[in-house]
Amino acid sequence: MLDLNSIKKAQKRLDGVIEHTPFSYAPILSEISGYRVYLKKENLQRTGAFKLRGAFNKIATLIEEGKKGGVVAASAGNHAQGVAFSAKYFGIEATIVMPDSTPLNKIQGVKEFGADVILYGANYDEAYAYAIEYSKEREKDFVHPFTDDEVISGQGTVALEMIETQDDLDAIIVPVGGGGLIAGIATATKAQNPNIKIIGIASSGAPAMKNSFDSKKAHGTKSVRTIADGIAVRDASPITLNYILDRVDSLELVCEDEIASAILFLLEKQKLLVEGAGAVGVAGLLHNKIDMPKGSKIGVVLSGGNIDVTMLSLIIEKGLVKSSRKMKLSVIMVDKPGSLMMFTELLKEVGANIVHIGYDRTSIDLEFGDAVVSVHLETKGVAHQDEVRAKLNEYGFEFSEIQ
Repeated sequence: MLDLNSIKKAQKRLDGVIEHTPFSYAPILSEISGYRVYLKKENLQRTGAFKLRGAFNKIATLIEEGKKGGVVAASAGNHAQGVAFSAKYFGIEATIVMPDSTPLNKIQGVKEFGADVILYGANYDEAYAYAIEYSKEREKDFVHPFTDDEVISGQGTVALEMIETQDDLDAIIVPVGGGGLIAGIATATKAQNPNIKIIGIASSGAPAMKNSFDSKKAHGTKSVRTIADGIAVRDASPITLNYILDRVDSLELVCEDEIASAILFLLEKQKLLVEGAGAVGVAGLLHNKIDMPKGSKIGVVLSGGNIDVTMLSLIIEKGLVKSSRKMKLSVIMVDKPGSLMMFTELLKEVGANIVHIGYDRTSIDLEFGDAVVSVHLETKGVAHQDEVRAKLNEYGFEFSEIQ
C-alpha cells in the first residue's frame, strides 16, 4: 500500500500544472450544520475536477519510464478529461471509452483536449470492460481511474493542500465512488495526523462501496442510478476497499433528493456550481449524516463541477417547487368568456406571478362545458401558497397541485 512519500512525489510532479484550489470557510453552511466547515473547491480545478491530479501523475510516471505509445481510459467524464489533458501535455495519444449516458458537456470537454472518444455501455463498468480489451488489442497503457497507486497518490495531494492550509481539522468529508480519492486523502491525512477522522459519503443509488465497507468484503450491485454520475460505480474495487477499511473511519449514504438539495444550496448560498458527486459531502452535512461533536472543524471536498446544464435546470426547477417558491396547479373552470380573466385577476390579487399557463377544453376527462387550466406560479413560500389556495377555494375553483 502506498505511503505519504508517494503522495509527496506526486505533488512535485503536479507543481505548476494543477491549481491549488481554495480551501475556505463556509459561514452559512457552518451555521446550519453546527460545525466549522471549510470547502475544498476542486470544482475550480483545471478540467473542473480533482481527477486531473491522479491522471497526470500516472501519465507522468509512464513518460518517466519511456512509455509513450499512448493511453486508454474508461470514465464517466472527469477522469476522461484529466487523462485527455495530461496526454496532450505530454504529446501522446489518448482514447477514452465513456458510457452512452455521459453528459454532452463532458464528452465535448474530452474532445477539446484532442482525445478520441468511444461511447460504449450503459454504465462505467461496461465501458471499463470494453476499454480493457481495447487497450490490450492495441498494446496501449490503460489508466485506471482509481485502482492504481500512482492515480491514488495524485488524488492524495488534495489532502496535502488542505492540511497545509488548515492543520487543525477534526474531520475530512470525501465523496466515494470507486474509492481512489478517499484512499489517497486518507493515506495522506492519517500519515500526518491520525486523529483526523475520514468520513466517506456515497450515493444510495450506487451503494457498492458502502455495502462492502459494512461487510468488509467487496460487493457489486446489479445496477446504479444516481444524478451523481461521477460516483456511479457498480462494483466495489477490492484494492481501494482495502485502503478504506484500513484508513477510513465511517462511510455514509445520501439519497437523490439530498444530493439535489445540496447542489441547489451550493449554487444559491455559496455561489458555487458543483456536480452531484461533488455535492454529496455537503448533502451529508445538511441532512445530519455526520456523527461528529458540534463545533468540530470539518473540511469538505467539492470534488468536481462538471454538471450537465440539462440536469442542473431540472434540479433548480424541482428545488423551487420543493422550497415553495414555485407552485403548479391544475384548475377546472367553466368554459365561457371571462372565466380565465377572473382566474388570473384572483392570482393578481394575491401577488402570484404566472410564468406558464395552458388552456384545454378538449380532454375526454372533462365534463362538457368545462375547461382545465394548467398554471405555474412564482410564489414566496408556504404562507403565500396557502393564500393562493384560500383564494381559489373562496371562489369555488376546483383545483389540484401538480408535483
